[in-house]
Amino acid sequence: MKKELMNLIIRYLILIIVAIPNLLIFYLVFKPLTIYPSFFFLNLLFDPILFGSTILINNVSIEIVNACVAGSAYYLLLILNLSTSKIKNRISAILFSFLVFLELNLLRIFILSLFLISESQWFAITHKFSWYFLSTIFVIGIWFLEVKLFKIKEIPFYSDIKYIYKNKK
Repeated sequence: MKKELMNLIIRYLILIIVAIPNLLIFYLVFKPLTIYPSFFFLNLLFDPILFGSTILINNVSIEIVNACVAGSAYYLLLILNLSTSKIKNRISAILFSFLVFLELNLLRIFILSLFLISESQWFAITHKFSWYFLSTIFVIGIWFLEVKLFKIKEIPFYSDIKYIYKNKK
């Protein structure tokens, strides 16, 4: 019982420590992992120029800002993974969720970039839709996939609260 309680404390301490610097760790890790592959994929079709976090193609500027990186989505995936106690391969599950989200996000950025470069009338609505809804749908879908693949039987937070209530003394 003490081991499970210590496990619970460590998991929630990690969540607090990661959140304290305003998700900075996610942006430090995932911003370059978003910018450079986006540049690479656009380089397959165009002749882009990269200036920091801005990709220039045919006088069209594509700036990859923190919102494009979606650090809060990575944090939500981390929360879901750390708020369940019995994931046998927790590190694998976290890495899986981050990798799948990164791939989906790169695809989203690539498609939006194509719309912007081609001056498509669909860019504005697609950008807004992806901004407000698509990242959330990605996170929910990834979590359900993780539950299935990693055989997660617990409910985030609820299972921990139930454990604490059951073992209070």
